[in-house]
Amino acid sequence: MKIVKNIQLSLVLTIITVLGLYSCKNEANKIPWKQLITDSSLQGWNIKGGEATYENENSVIIGTTAANTPNTFLTTDKMYDDFILEIEFNADSVMNSGIQIRSNSYPYYENGRVHGYQVEIDPSKRSWSGGIYDEGRRKWLNTLEHNKDAQKAFKQNDWNHYRIEAIGDTIKTWINNVPAAYLIDDKTASGFIGLQVHSIGKSKEKLGKQVKWRNAKILTENLSQYSRTSPLKPVITKNNLTVLEEKNGWIMLWDGKTTKGWRGAKLDGFPEKGWSIENGELIVADTGGAESAAGGDIVTEDSYGDFELKVDFKLTPGANSGIKYYVDTEINKGPGSSIGLEYQILDDNLHPDAKLGSHEGSRTVASLYDLIQADPNKPINPIGEWNTAHIKSINNHVEHWLNGVKVLEYDRGSDAFLKLVSESKYEKWPNFGMLEKGQILLQDHGDKVAFRNIKIRVPKKK
Repeated sequence: MKIVKNIQLSLVLTIITVLGLYSCKNEANKIPWKQLITDSSLQGWNIKGGEATYENENSVIIGTTAANTPNTFLTTDKMYDDFILEIEFNADSVMNSGIQIRSNSYPYYENGRVHGYQVEIDPSKRSWSGGIYDEGRRKWLNTLEHNKDAQKAFKQNDWNHYRIEAIGDTIKTWINNVPAAYLIDDKTASGFIGLQVHSIGKSKEKLGKQVKWRNAKILTENLSQYSRTSPLKPVITKNNLTVLEEKNGWIMLWDGKTTKGWRGAKLDGFPEKGWSIENGELIVADTGGAESAAGGDIVTEDSYGDFELKVDFKLTPGANSGIKYYVDTEINKGPGSSIGLEYQILDDNLHPDAKLGSHEGSRTVASLYDLIQADPNKPINPIGEWNTAHIKSINNHVEHWLNGVKVLEYDRGSDAFLKLVSESKYEKWPNFGMLEKGQILLQDHGDKVAFRNIKIRVPKKK
């Protein structure tokens, strides 16, 4: 009797297991995946960058290296913002590769260079497959040096599986179902998906090597229903240094939380009104558009000679502000803003200053205020989105950059510079723009503007 009961129990458990597997399989089949690789063509894809080759063989895309050519990318024609992507890949053990997400290629950005997030394929001993790299821009954002489980999950010379979730400002990855990376970053919200064949230079060992991809499928709707949680601690880039920045000597000029290191330009402390800190943003209030009439400008407590400065800024409609450098707050104690060279921040379309200035166009966004117009073809993001100002001043040679593109340059103290000053509103200020050291200033012009990711690098003296 006991044997019969055991047989019956075993039979019931078997039936439950089979039904469970069938149910799981049935649920998986209901997920509305869309295939990115179909039949035996490359329809829906195009090649950017170098001259490596791609072919579709029985729904497997094969990328083959070529000598003396830059990185090559097979990219989707379609652009994607929020999505969940699953894909399998098999990379030769000597090959570095990656899968681009939210990536772009613009004529004005390094002649069309592909740039954006890349989920790394790394068969080397480092084993950072599944980490997140910023191709063509900031380089490593989320390494795997402390994630041993993900490093061990990669299978050499075999098929591997990636799951990539890009939802809002959050990107999460898994390699063979092991959590790999967890990044919070909002640099780019939309772009194509790309399959990379890395450049090999003149390497004979890597010539003709291949990377293969298959079973690529994507979800773009109802993502919260299918998104997975990750046990990893997120890497947050806002108001933090990237791996490369830290290595290259950058420091945060604002901590994203307090007023430490800053004061009012005409005050001993930080302004009690006119400025606020909200959600990691330093915000100057809308007080009617008057110059330094509310909280007033704020400046760094320290002064800088040669430097590189990066600042993210976000404009509201019709707003005016600026980033000044080589500022001496002892000059101009009266009404108005402190005196210094200025990287203009402006809504060119709505603010009347865009059509004013001692020199045509010299009050438009990213210009050297009232002196030199920024390139009219500059890449500016729409009002309400973040832009990145980058100022380099080394050995009196100054460059203004906007969103990764150089938009003007000049030499402090040159005949051309002094002539421009003599023809401008700054003519009355002796030795204008020629301080050996000065403070960095964020301007209160009575319009709401937000700042974040304020960081600086001072070159080491040789």
